[in-house]
Amino acid sequence: MSNVVSLHERKLNDWHQRSLALGGVCLAAVCAQQLARRGEIMPNDHFQVLVNSLLNLDPSSTLDVYGDIENLKPALRLLLGQLNGKGAKDVEQTRYVVGMLALERKLAKNNAALAKLGSTLKQIKRQREEFEFEENVIIENLGKLYMDVISPLGPRIQISGKPEHLKQTTVQYQIRSMLLAGIRSAVLWRQLGGKRRHIIFSRGNLVRAIEDLLRN
Repeated sequence: MSNVVSLHERKLNDWHQRSLALGGVCLAAVCAQQLARRGEIMPNDHFQVLVNSLLNLDPSSTLDVYGDIENLKPALRLLLGQLNGKGAKDVEQTRYVVGMLALERKLAKNNAALAKLGSTLKQIKRQREEFEFEENVIIENLGKLYMDVISPLGPRIQISGKPEHLKQTTVQYQIRSMLLAGIRSAVLWRQLGGKRRHIIFSRGNLVRAIEDLLRN
């Protein structure tokens, strides 16, 4: 995951790009929450956007990670509401976002974990594109990758939801895949110069960038 993105795009400044990456983290939090509460993601397109972002190992731009800005707009709207104080505060989603950002920092300091993550993602990408493994197998392998590489880094993100969903192995793999995608977006956020203090002290820059992205 070292060569994540070209940082220079003609129409997007640094704050636009950081906002996209933070939107990816937010989208992962929303998807994990929905899976835990409902056992599914609505709309399911969001799930595919994040899986694709994980397996897009050589994107041409920040936006290419997510396919299209439309794919991130629902998450960007939620993020904007959290940042400008005009949206309902969701403590659970915020906890997931903070947890993913914290795990990414631990990942960045662990070269062995980074190497294993990168090599395994390449294998899973080949399974999907060259060998045409079924999607449920791909998700299972992504979930196992999270367990093998991310979970040992700690502290683990405690997911809240309905037991009837959380006890399903399929849902567990899906949630872990979403968290892994969120951490991938957190890697991108950091590579674009994003820092946790920006969320507090540079909130105005983020708000203006997100508003600009939503208008377009």
